[in-house]
Amino acid sequence: MFRPKALGGALTALVTVAAGVFLAAAVSTSPAVAAGTGTGYLHTSGNQIVDSTGATVRLTGINWFGMETDNKTFHGLWSNNPWRGQLDTMARLGYNTLRVPYSNDALKPGATASGINDFVNPDLIGLSPLQILDKVIDYAGSKGMRIILDRHRPTAAGQSPLWYTSTVSEATWINDWKMLAQRYAGNPTVIGADLHNEPHAEGTNPAATGACWGCGDTTRDWRLAAERAGNAILGVQPNWLIFVEGVSCPSGGLSNVWDGDTSNDEDCGWWGGNLSKAGQFPVRLNVANRLVYSPHEYATSVYRQTWFDAPDYPANMPAIWDKYFGYLYKQNIAPIMMGEFGSTLVDPKDKVWLEKLMAYTGTGVTGMSFTYWSWNPNSGDTGGIALDDWTNINTAKQAILQPYLIAPSGGGTSGPPTGGPTDPPVGACTANYRQVNAWQGGFQGELTVKNTGSGAVNPWSVTWSWPSGVTLGSGWNATVTQSGTTVTAAAPSHAPSLPAGASVTVGFTANGTASAPGSVKLSGTNC
Repeated sequence: MFRPKALGGALTALVTVAAGVFLAAAVSTSPAVAAGTGTGYLHTSGNQIVDSTGATVRLTGINWFGMETDNKTFHGLWSNNPWRGQLDTMARLGYNTLRVPYSNDALKPGATASGINDFVNPDLIGLSPLQILDKVIDYAGSKGMRIILDRHRPTAAGQSPLWYTSTVSEATWINDWKMLAQRYAGNPTVIGADLHNEPHAEGTNPAATGACWGCGDTTRDWRLAAERAGNAILGVQPNWLIFVEGVSCPSGGLSNVWDGDTSNDEDCGWWGGNLSKAGQFPVRLNVANRLVYSPHEYATSVYRQTWFDAPDYPANMPAIWDKYFGYLYKQNIAPIMMGEFGSTLVDPKDKVWLEKLMAYTGTGVTGMSFTYWSWNPNSGDTGGIALDDWTNINTAKQAILQPYLIAPSGGGTSGPPTGGPTDPPVGACTANYRQVNAWQGGFQGELTVKNTGSGAVNPWSVTWSWPSGVTLGSGWNATVTQSGTTVTAAAPSHAPSLPAGASVTVGFTANGTASAPGSVKLSGTNC
């Protein structure tokens, strides 16, 4: 189990969970469609997320956790799959957004990252958690992906029902958010802040001590706290989206199931999943068109809620989702971005649940946004899209999600390509190779190719040959593929042109005996 989660209403037991939930609804309009994750910063229009041109964008992403744990950085960096290779796979599968959980511990001066395989990820050694995050953001942006930062825990020790604890104050929470907003100001790959993960009930009513919604108590009302933090962030970075999760029980406390009186038992949902009061008590931000509600939703592998055993399951689920968050979308109040949802799919009920939930979110670009929990295979109660080797994929889960994924295209850090017709072929190039690292059975290298001709190459591609038995592991700064002994590095969509006098460095890992690339060509021209 990865992290604790509690359920309310008649279900007062605490459970340990590592996942999150996902919600959505259908749409009847036909707005302009943005390629991938669109252009520039994002904002909202009714129940849609739109880009800087007004085109509709659907975030179809995934969670990559670890920065909120004792490692203080992404899990899986200990594996044999380089960090860029993992992001390559996410983008290739169609995940256009990465939700990054963190704890305030990872942001402290002197915080150190651990659990990194220095043979596979030598470029991360000695970097702070924030410096590693910088690299992930830059590379994800180069692939057209977007980043949502998620304050998952105050400390690495565990989640909290409120946004503050006895050791991490509200001021620290807000100041750290302002620091992150300033750090990534001007970089539209980072699109927003998920303010606090899974606010939830604590204590037995009437002595509630957990997060409420609309109760008016400034020490417990999550809606009011979200306004304070959201407005503080927008004061620093007015272009960010503010993602606000729900609570579990609007009262902030659990019902007493032992008193035998069910007449006053509150209707509760998943931690962070209950936005039933947001219509009556909306989050009010100082900058218009920045609010996105972000509920969580889970299956029986996290907790066996009563509705999973209802006689009419799964036909009962859309009404439950409508009640907890879907009405906000269907009434055009605000967009929904399900920040977490997932399951091991071991129970047949869960496969039906996931299929039903995805259908509920709607198809195409106008459907509800989401980030699946999780990429990580080490999420104890859900597992991941990645299998235990952090390389191969859980095909059963991916098959259900695939029809709803919108692959990244274009760049989060720049607009779409602006070049005109393809320039004439270039007449000359040079190539330089550097072996970065080697280990038993593999190596890492960088091939730098310079356009020494008089015109730009658009689009550019680099090819080279390897001896038989040398196979590509992963590549970056281009789309790198191998056929036989020939390797091709194709220009990324956000940077298709290589101007005269400019260079490109293609990085890769490979399996086999360390070998320098041979017969290097730039768009068919020998170097």
